[in-house]
Amino acid sequence: MTTWYFLNSGKCSPSFNMALDEALLDWHSEGLIPPVIRFYEWEPATVSIGYFQRAEKDINIEAVRAQGLGFVRRPTGGRAVLHEHELTYSIIVTESYPNMPETVTEAYRVLSEGILQGFQNLGMDAYFSVPATEEQLADLKKPKSAVCFDAPSWYELVVEGKKIAGSAQTRQKGVILQHGAILLDLDEEKLLSVFNFDSEEAKERMRKKLPDKAVSINSLVKEPVSIEQCVEAFRDGFAKTLQIELKPFTLSEGQLKYVQALEEKKYAHDDWNFKK
Repeated sequence: MTTWYFLNSGKCSPSFNMALDEALLDWHSEGLIPPVIRFYEWEPATVSIGYFQRAEKDINIEAVRAQGLGFVRRPTGGRAVLHEHELTYSIIVTESYPNMPETVTEAYRVLSEGILQGFQNLGMDAYFSVPATEEQLADLKKPKSAVCFDAPSWYELVVEGKKIAGSAQTRQKGVILQHGAILLDLDEEKLLSVFNFDSEEAKERMRKKLPDKAVSINSLVKEPVSIEQCVEAFRDGFAKTLQIELKPFTLSEGQLKYVQALEEKKYAHDDWNFKK
């Protein structure tokens, strides 16, 4: 079996989280480390926006600051996410990895098999979302809002027809970086509070439809699931579906300094987070 690194970072700042994902991509592209599965959390709870989003247009920055939330721009695309009660994962693997599909959509499916298996390890009936109608396909091409959990994308994870995990991907230096959020709980009012809407009516429409669009693990199970249980379930899910052995990885002092320098230069900087 191929050996990948496994890193469980725990709770980190938003700028450190994004800098570490990018650093892992850099090191893997240079052949310094094998592919990596990483799990992490956020301290404080954070709004992340996709690479192509405009912060001032989509996000209520005053509400973010008033609630003491973090804010960061991801290197990946997709829509904004409130990271709070969740386990976040990232996968760093070269595009030339054996049997890795060339297309983004199919590579996304292969890598997300581990997430699907993780939900099944928790006893949940999860499945991949695939657009069944022209209307659903149109929704994917032109999202109706800036809210990530407004609608599932190709091969995102769904339980009872509702999105339970959202992911995004980028490809740089011959390497795929896919990361995403696995929801344990969802504070719908806080989620709504950090987005800009065209009108109060539009916000109310989103409030009414969100319970039918998004769902969290602990809203579907009798006994609450802990972060530790999720880490085990999804780690084993990736190991099984990718047929890999996961070796624990700890950053060296030099690697930590590299991440901190990238964090300070880029992800902790307003020039990156609020760029047009």
